[in-house]
Formats: sequence, C-alpha cells, structure tokens
Amino acid sequence: MTTEGKHFVDEHQLELIRRVSNIEPILDELLVKEVIQEEAYATIRAMSTCEDKMRALYIGPLKAGIVCKDVFYETLKTHEKYLITDLNKGQ
Repeated sequence: MTTEGKHFVDEHQLELIRRVSNIEPILDELLVKEVIQEEAYATIRAMSTCEDKMRALYIGPLKAGIVCKDVFYETLKTHEKYLITDLNKGQ
C-alpha cells in the first residue's frame, strides 16, 4: 500500500480526486466503518461533484491517519477496482 514511505492514497491523490466516480457507496462504507461521522457524511454527500466530495475526504477524514487511509484504500479496491488496478500498474 505504500511506495517509498508514502501511502497509496497520498501518492495518487490527484488521480483519485480526478477519477473516482463511484463515490456514494464509498462514503456509505466509510460511515459504517466509522472513518467519517454522520455530519461529515451528510456534508460531503450534499456536494455536487465527485471531485468536490473526494477533496473533502482528503482535507477531512483522511488527515486522521494511516488507519483511515487503509480503510479508504480497501474500500476503493472494492468500489473502484479498475481504477486501483490501473494506478498500481505504474508502480
């Protein structure tokens, strides 16, 4: 999950912000797994674009630490399998 000390979700932040399109089930799973709280969940879901929602995750819940990033990465592998496969090819 890390390359040269950087977590996958940090290393690929720009691509993930641009390319994640299936954000709602990701948010649902992050809520259930307690990576985000109800208030943040509602705020992020109300945003109009996937890019805005992804940016909100990066400036909020994903700043909490490695455990949150690990859960987010596993969630991405489930809901954005082809994107993660594509990004892993470059490593």
